[in-house]
Amino acid sequence: MSANLTMPSEKNLLPALDTAGLFGHPRGITTLFFTELWERFSYYGMRAILVLYMVAPVSAGGLAFDVSKAAMIYGLYTMLVYMMSIPGGFISDRFLGARRSVLIGGIVIMIGHFTLALASVTTFFIGLILIILGTGLLKPNISTMLGSLYKPDDIRRDAGFSIFYMGINIGAALAPLICGFLAQSKIFREFLHVQGLEPQSSWHWGFAAAGIGMLLGLIQYICQRKRLAHVGNRPKKKIDLSSDKNEPLTITEWKRIGAIGVLFFFTILFWAIYEQGGSSLNLFADKLTRNEAFGFEYPSSWYQSLQAIYVILLAPLYAYLWVRLGDKQPSSPTKFALGLLLLGLGIAVMVPASLLAAQGKVSPFWLFAVYFLQVAGELCLSPVGLSTVTKLAPARLLGLMMGVWFLAASFGNLLAGLLAGFFKEDNINILVTMFGSMGAAAIIAAIILLLLRPFVCKLMSGVR
Repeated sequence: MSANLTMPSEKNLLPALDTAGLFGHPRGITTLFFTELWERFSYYGMRAILVLYMVAPVSAGGLAFDVSKAAMIYGLYTMLVYMMSIPGGFISDRFLGARRSVLIGGIVIMIGHFTLALASVTTFFIGLILIILGTGLLKPNISTMLGSLYKPDDIRRDAGFSIFYMGINIGAALAPLICGFLAQSKIFREFLHVQGLEPQSSWHWGFAAAGIGMLLGLIQYICQRKRLAHVGNRPKKKIDLSSDKNEPLTITEWKRIGAIGVLFFFTILFWAIYEQGGSSLNLFADKLTRNEAFGFEYPSSWYQSLQAIYVILLAPLYAYLWVRLGDKQPSSPTKFALGLLLLGLGIAVMVPASLLAAQGKVSPFWLFAVYFLQVAGELCLSPVGLSTVTKLAPARLLGLMMGVWFLAASFGNLLAGLLAGFFKEDNINILVTMFGSMGAAAIIAAIILLLLRPFVCKLMSGVR
C-alpha cells in the first residue's frame, strides 16, 4: 500500500454481474442516463441559439456581433467548456469524488443558464463563465462513474457507453426544438407581444428553458443517488510509512497513456469539423437554407436536433453491432479511422450545397445528409473514445485522464470557431474552399490513422 490519494476499489463493491439496468446493463446507468440527458438538454438548447443570438441585430434582441467575433466567442466558450474538464477531473480524484463533483457542477450550470436569461452583455458573459466552470466538474466525472459500473474485462462496456450516448442525445434532440422555438419563432414572439412583454426578449426565454432542463436533471440525480452509492466516492488516504508517497507508473501504463496521446490528436481534428454544426452550419441553415415545410416556416435552430435524432436512431444499432461482434469487433484505432472518414464525407457534401446556394436558398435535405454522415462517424469515435480512455488510463489517474481526453475536444472546438470565422454568406468561393478543405483533411487523417493502427495497437498492450 502507498501513501498517495487513491480512489476506493469500487470494482470490488460491484456484484459479480449487475444486469438490473437498461438492456441488461448495471442499474446505475439509468441514473447517469437521465442526468446527462437533462444536462445535454441545457447545453444544446443554449448552443443551438448562441451564435444566432450574437449575430442578430439589436432591433431583433441580439448583440449585433459580426460573424468572425461571434464565431471566436463560440470557439473560446466551447474550448473552455472542455478544457475545464482537466481541473474538474483533478478535483474529483483528489478531493470531492466523482459523485459530488457531478452534483456541484450541475448546480453551477443551472445558475449559469438562468444568468444568461437576464438581458445584458455583462450577464451574458457571466452566464457563459458559470456554465464553463460547472461543465468542467460534471462532464469528465459522469463518464468516469459510468466506466466504474463495469469490470475492466466486461464486454458490455462499449455498448454501455453507446446506450449512454443515445440517452444524452434525447435531451440534445429536444433542446433545440424547445429553446429554438422560444428564441426564434414568430408564434412565441407574437405571444409575448400579446402579454405585454418585449418580443425581442424571446432569446432569453430560450436560455431560461435550458436552465430548467438542468434543474430537472439535478432533481433526478438526487432522487436516484442510491443507485450510485458504490461508485464515485471521495478518495481516501491509505497510509504506509514504508512506501514512497507516489507509486510510479509501469511501462505498460506509460504505453497505454501514449496510445491515448496518439488518438488525442486525431480527435482534435474530428471535433474541429464536427462542431461546425453549432457555428458555420448553423449560419448556413439560417442564411442560405429554405426553412419551411408544407407552408410552415420553422426556426433555423431546429436543424441542431438532427445530430441528436440520428444518434438516437443509430446508437442502438452500433451498440448491438459491437456486442454481436464481441472479440471480432474492430480495434479502437480502426473505429476512429472510420469515424474520421465518414465525417470527411459528410462535410464534403457542403461543397455542392454551397455551389447551389449561389442561385438561391437550398433544400434542407443537404443538411439532413451532412448531419447523418457526421453522426455515423461520431458513433465510431466519441463513445468509443470515452470507453477506451476508461480502459487505458491508470485507475489512480482516471479522472485526470478523462479530463485530458476532453482537452482534445477543447482544442477542436477552438479550431472550429477559427474556421467558422471564414463563413461569408455572400462569397460562395470561400464557402466551397472552407468546406472542401475540411473534408479533405478528415479523409487524409483517416488514411494516416489506418497506417498507424499496428503501432497504436501495440501501445495499447492488449486493450482493444
